[in-house]
Amino acid sequence: MQKLTCKKRDAWWTVLLVDPLATRMLCLMARFRFITPNRVTWAALFVGFGSAGFFLRGDPASLLIGAGLYHVSFVLDCIDGKLAGLKGNGSVFGGWLDYVFDRIRVLFCTLALMGGQYLRTHEAHFLLAALVVVFLDMLRYVDALQIHKMRMSMRAKIEKVTAERHAASAAPQQPDEPKVVFMEDLLREHPGFEVEAVKRQGTPGEVVDLHAQFRGRFPWYTRVRQALLRSRIRPHLISGIEFQMFIFIVGPLIGQILWTTLASAVLLGLFELVIMYKFWLSTRDFTRVMADLTTEPSTAGEIADHLYAGRHRSHGAAQCTDATVIEQRFPAPVPDDDPGFRPYPQPQFGDYPPQRPTRTQPKWAHDTPTRPLAIARLDPALPQTEGRIR
Repeated sequence: MQKLTCKKRDAWWTVLLVDPLATRMLCLMARFRFITPNRVTWAALFVGFGSAGFFLRGDPASLLIGAGLYHVSFVLDCIDGKLAGLKGNGSVFGGWLDYVFDRIRVLFCTLALMGGQYLRTHEAHFLLAALVVVFLDMLRYVDALQIHKMRMSMRAKIEKVTAERHAASAAPQQPDEPKVVFMEDLLREHPGFEVEAVKRQGTPGEVVDLHAQFRGRFPWYTRVRQALLRSRIRPHLISGIEFQMFIFIVGPLIGQILWTTLASAVLLGLFELVIMYKFWLSTRDFTRVMADLTTEPSTAGEIADHLYAGRHRSHGAAQCTDATVIEQRFPAPVPDDDPGFRPYPQPQFGDYPPQRPTRTQPKWAHDTPTRPLAIARLDPALPQTEGRIR
């Protein structure tokens, strides 16, 4: 059951304290058809509300019961995904429901735990701790989603450029020929292998490594990672799971809620900074890979040659002689069926400044063929009658 439902790598709290209980409960729950992943998700939410109720009471016995209920709630939260993978009845809505209920459970338990302690002790530090817990939990999830989105975007761009390069080459890529292979995927499939061993193995396709700089600066990271992955533990030792468990389980059990919250917040912040630093190095690897893959120079950010020839430059006409090349490199925008649309003013060459209107003729006489009635009334050179607005 563990081979079928457990992840290849997970948080150490889940591997050591959740999976042994969750897999045994799953063996029993999978026998009943009425137990669905969505119903297990709802059950985890209601058990979390029960934990929040005991946290709000604030006494030592209630804190112990609340910590136990929170652990049961988290075990159920892990079972719904395992059950969906085992029976194959998962859904997109179920994944969204699981994510939203996790945030609701953390919010209610945080307010109940810190609020209960504030009502008992009247110390404002518990209110500040509640704000810190909610903020860090939100920041961690938003940062994780955004980094995942940017990683997928970098992968998609590398795959697109590689496919275009194969299409433009003399020997086009065959349909069954493998495309780009990323080193992190190979290491995930072979947790015990080293990077050099994977390269010597001769993987078909082009291998792209977006974590080369991080491994180069921290060579010991590979050894620590391999040692942890042998037990299915991921290198991110202080994630959101450990952050929640220390606050809602360890803190109430030992009776040190504030100190446990402070230590968990500091460790989570440090690990999030490490993840950001690793992602920054990954973006530099991405820039290097894109520079190696891209063969044609890009015109992004350049200014068209004929736009250098402003009205104040008499030598601009010599720069705009080849109109065909300019049109090919910098095509004009689509006018959207607007006959009066002009993307940019056409350059004019000749004497500068332009001829100014004489004193006997107003400026508007050079621009419009007819004289509007409103301008005629406001012209001070014409006789005005009393009562009219000048």
